Amino acid sequence: MPTPPLHGIIAYPVTPFSPDTGEPDLAALRRLTGDLVDAGSHAVAPLGSTGESAYLRDAEWDAVCETAVQTVAGRVPTVVGVSHWSTETTVRRARTAARNGADAIMVLAQTYWKLTEDELARHFATVAAATDLPVMLYNNPGTSGVDLLPETVVALAEKIPNLTMVKESSGDVARFRTLLERSDGALSVYNGNNPVALDAFRSGAAGWCTAAPCLVPRWCLDLYAAERQGAGERADALLAALSPFLRFIVGHGLPRAIKAGLALQGRSAGPPRPPLLPLPAAETEQLRELLGRLGSGPPPESAATVGGGPAT
Repeated sequence: MPTPPLHGIIAYPVTPFSPDTGEPDLAALRRLTGDLVDAGSHAVAPLGSTGESAYLRDAEWDAVCETAVQTVAGRVPTVVGVSHWSTETTVRRARTAARNGADAIMVLAQTYWKLTEDELARHFATVAAATDLPVMLYNNPGTSGVDLLPETVVALAEKIPNLTMVKESSGDVARFRTLLERSDGALSVYNGNNPVALDAFRSGAAGWCTAAPCLVPRWCLDLYAAERQGAGERADALLAALSPFLRFIVGHGLPRAIKAGLALQGRSAGPPRPPLLPLPAAETEQLRELLGRLGSGPPPESAATVGGGPAT
C-alpha cells in the first residue's frame, strides 16, 4: 500500500461550537477548514485532541468528520483522528472516515486502564484492518500516558501492512531518525511537538502536525519553505520569532488557546466544550500581544530581520 503524499504543514482545525446551543457549529467548521486549505496547508487533520474529539457524541463526531472531509474535497489529503477508549468505537470511526473519503486515519493509544503490549497490538491491528486506508500511528505520551518506543512502532508496522506513518510527539528528536533507520525507510515520520519543528525536519520528518496554522499559517508555511530550500538561517529566525506563540498555545491548551485566538481575529469558533473553560481574560490579552507581534505574516527580508531579530 503506497503512503499518501503527506508532507509539510499538516494543520489541525478546532471543532467550533455554538455559544448559544453548545452544539457543533458546522458552518464555522467549513469556514475554518476552508481557510486552512486556502492558506496553503499541505494536509488537514481534523478530530484530534485539538478538535476536542473526546468530547463529541457519536452523531456529532460523524457530522464533524463528514463536514471537514467534504470541505477539503480532495484539494489536499485529509487525515482523520479516529481514536477512542474502545476498539469498537475506534473501528466505527475509522469506517466512517473511510466512507466520507478520508485519505488516511490517525490512531492514538487512548487508554484508561494501562494496556499490555499484546492489548495495544491487538487494538491497532483491529483498527487498521477495519479499512484499506493508510494508518498514522500517533505517539503522544503526554496526553495518552502510553509511550510507544521506536522498536515497538517498527514491530507493529511489520505486522500491520497499512501502518505506514508515525506521528511522534514525545519531543525526543532522536526518535525520528531511529524510526527511519529501524524501518529501512518504510515508515514516514511526522512531528507533533511544536518546539522541535526544525530539528524534526532536519532529522528526517516529512511533516509538522500543528494547530498553529489556524492563526498564523504564513509563519508555518514560510518556515517549512525556508527549510526545504536550504535557507537554514531564515528558518531558524522564523522559528525563534514564532516560538513564544507556540509555547503559549501548547502551554494553555490548544482548544482554548486557538479558539481565543480565532475570536481575536474576528473568526469566532465558539467556546471549548466542558470540562474545558475558555481562556481567561489575562491570558487572552497575552495572546493578543503575541499575535500582534507576528502580524499578518513574516516579512520577506533576510532571516536576520524577521521580527526585528530572534525573539526571546
